[in-house]
Amino acid sequence: MGVLSNKIDRKQLKPGDQIYSWRQAYLYAHHGIYVGEGMVIHFTTGRGQQNGTPAIFDGLFTSSAPSFDTDIPCLRCGDCREIRTNGVISSCLDCFLSGGELYLFEYGVNIIQFLAQARGGTCTLASSDPTDEVLSRTFYLLENGFGDYHFFKNNCEDFAIYCKTGLLVTPNISVAGGSGQAATYSAAVNSIAAFSLRFVTSRFVTSSFYGMTLVSCGTYCYKRLVSDIGFRNGVTKVPLEKIPEMAKAEN
Repeated sequence: MGVLSNKIDRKQLKPGDQIYSWRQAYLYAHHGIYVGEGMVIHFTTGRGQQNGTPAIFDGLFTSSAPSFDTDIPCLRCGDCREIRTNGVISSCLDCFLSGGELYLFEYGVNIIQFLAQARGGTCTLASSDPTDEVLSRTFYLLENGFGDYHFFKNNCEDFAIYCKTGLLVTPNISVAGGSGQAATYSAAVNSIAAFSLRFVTSRFVTSSFYGMTLVSCGTYCYKRLVSDIGFRNGVTKVPLEKIPEMAKAEN
């Protein structure tokens, strides 16, 4: 497992694997569930659908959807292009990757492995359910949806984690849902703010700089850990049939 991510070869893929591909020069990763025969089911957001996206990121996260850079439809998933480019959709692996590399999301890692990662969205302490359960959830949500996309509380990683574990953060009123990426952004903002405050208020800037840096790094790692779906409180195993009901309640 690498520091940034776990790159794999296509030949290593198995149905039920959670995969992801980095976008925008490693700014974030798009997640999905590989279901076999070169197809991936994933939760996307089209242009104008980025609910909850910070203003500074407007326009960036639309690339979570499959990239169709040609008027010639993909021979594997051309129907997807014609029907919808947001919500839970099925795409071929090439369209899912949109030119990026292929990585495998790791389940059941230990705390040391988790904290060794430079950022969230690559692994979790939580354990995956058996493959048949993962695929059952994934295909059910393809037909019934996963609610409205929200950058912090209901994104592509939250979808994939639910498919793999059946776990959701409920009630989902925290800054971040179960997504490791959202937790990373939240932790980074908090750590930078804490560092800046200590730096400005310190009377001994030179001598305390390294100490402040260490404390900020510790804060960053701690907040990532306590936000992980396999570690945090308030996580519930939610039955599939409850997902459409929860989505309607939010609307």
